[in-house]
Amino acid sequence: MQNLSRKFSTLPIPKLSPSHPQPTKPFIPYSEIQHCRKILEHKIITILDVCNTLNHVKQVHAHVIGNGLSQYSYVITKLVRTLTKLGVPVPTYPELVFRQVLHPNPFLWAAMIRGCAIEGTLSEAVKYYGLMRREGTGPVSFTFSALFKACGSVLDVGLGRQIHAQTVLIGGFAADLYVGNTMIDMYLKCGFLDCGRKVFDEMPERDVVSWTELIVAYAKSGDMESARELFEDLSLKDMVVWTAMVTGYAQNSMLKEALDCFERMRGAGVGLDEVTLLGVVSACAQLGATRYADWVRDIAEESGFGATENVLVGSALIDMYSKCGSLDDAYNIFQGMKQRNVFSYSSMIWGFAVHGNANAAIGLFHEMLTTDVRPNRVTFIGVLTACSHAGMVDQGRQLFATMEKYYNVTPSADHYTCMVDLLGRAGRLEEALELAETMPIDAHGGVWGALLGACRIHKNPDIAQIAASHLFELEPNNIGNYVMLSNIYASAGRWGDVSSVRKLMREKGLKKNPAYSWVETKNGHEKFCAGETSHPEYNKIKKALDDLLNRLQDLGYRPNLNSVDYDVGDKEKMRILMAHSEKLALAYALLYAVSGSTIKIAKNIRICEDCHAFMCGASRVTGRHIIVRDNMRFHHFENGTCNCGNFW
Repeated sequence: MQNLSRKFSTLPIPKLSPSHPQPTKPFIPYSEIQHCRKILEHKIITILDVCNTLNHVKQVHAHVIGNGLSQYSYVITKLVRTLTKLGVPVPTYPELVFRQVLHPNPFLWAAMIRGCAIEGTLSEAVKYYGLMRREGTGPVSFTFSALFKACGSVLDVGLGRQIHAQTVLIGGFAADLYVGNTMIDMYLKCGFLDCGRKVFDEMPERDVVSWTELIVAYAKSGDMESARELFEDLSLKDMVVWTAMVTGYAQNSMLKEALDCFERMRGAGVGLDEVTLLGVVSACAQLGATRYADWVRDIAEESGFGATENVLVGSALIDMYSKCGSLDDAYNIFQGMKQRNVFSYSSMIWGFAVHGNANAAIGLFHEMLTTDVRPNRVTFIGVLTACSHAGMVDQGRQLFATMEKYYNVTPSADHYTCMVDLLGRAGRLEEALELAETMPIDAHGGVWGALLGACRIHKNPDIAQIAASHLFELEPNNIGNYVMLSNIYASAGRWGDVSSVRKLMREKGLKKNPAYSWVETKNGHEKFCAGETSHPEYNKIKKALDDLLNRLQDLGYRPNLNSVDYDVGDKEKMRILMAHSEKLALAYALLYAVSGSTIKIAKNIRICEDCHAFMCGASRVTGRHIIVRDNMRFHHFENGTCNCGNFW
């Protein structure tokens, strides 16, 4: 038997001290951890909502990293959206944050796409969409809404249609209200109203936004009938859609309809805001009726949008009363405003200008310069118009020269229009022509139209022909230019040229717009067309007009037969002159307006020389103040004279 030797250690065996148990962490259920994390996420989201500087966002980002939330797409999505809201370029900070997330969810991808869309980098937005699809992440409604908004902002309907196809191919988005609304908006912004309507018709669910988008688009296109049909089909109408209809009618010069719609809105108990009031004020301004103006002013006051406190509504009311011929009311509103901005001053300056009160317009302009309010392009149009209507050539030139030098307002084609008009009205037709031909920017129709109008005043068919040739290229379907040239030729007795112009009009299928006037009396508004004989009160009107004519002839009035641009006999010319719409309106007002009240007449075209002389005489023999608003300015006739000094 083999002996086994063992070697034992002689080292002393250490004594084992009794062990102390280590403290153990308390058990926290996973659900509670999740709850705490949710509270932290909510706190971070709330803080990001109020961050208004990049520094603040960076501090919150550090807190996100320190709390182990850098992989939570919900938090990072909000971080990216906050950065883009602050204007931080996507390729910088937002993209760096995004790239740290290993598995971004669809909402984080959508936030990046949205950021690119806000910046206008549509190609980058599409790139992110492609990357998302390659990684196998499916889109959500926010993805497509961001892409549609991006396509609409750059008017890329081609790409918009491809994105539309994606919603169909992927499926599940046909019933998405938000996607449908942004898709409609994209098509409308790109000018494809029919496509927008098709999307609308195919949507299984629509809200008031869907309806309002299309109603506004139809109104902008001038199709108020389609807008009205949609509006009437909408069961629940909010303030926005009512306002869209009121504004649409006003913008399309359907003034009675605008006011009727506004009254229906109030009858339905729907509230109103500044935008609603501005639409109604615009309708009243175009209508030129003082009683409607007073009515809407009272409503503004009752609704808390009075002119004293609200500068936007106050400025619009100034413009409205000026266009209604109530310059004193306009100025009273201006004086009562606690706050005035450039629109307030510009509206009042323009009001003085078109009413022929040039000194008041220029005086108010210089008063404005003593305040903190700086003039803008509209202000200068007003003050230059004042100079033009008063023949103040030197002062107009001085003001024009100061625009860019002292006020940083670069002259536009509209300002050059004022200068051409100023020179032309003053009889400096050669200078006006030279300015139109040498101005540093392209002359639009307004410039050449001003020159053509000056040629009519000063009976210069040669320069008129030059101006008209430009207008026929720029505005080939504007019948007013052809009619004006024809009238100039007729005044010069060039009947062959008149025939040529009228032949050209026939070849183009252009028809002369009828002249009409409307007048406000105690019975309401009455409209008259030139040559009208169908009015129920025609016999009374004709008798009143004949009586007035006899009284004027006793004072030396003789009809200006040159105001008729037809090659007919004198007797027929006299008949045509006496049937002009403003004369019919005047006779009606003398029959039915309140005794001694101011007679206000509005006309859609320029008042002719004969009617101007007729109104001067009528103001003298009747003792009435007569205001005629044509498409150029207001004429105030009192005691046999007009405040325009025969300069219009």
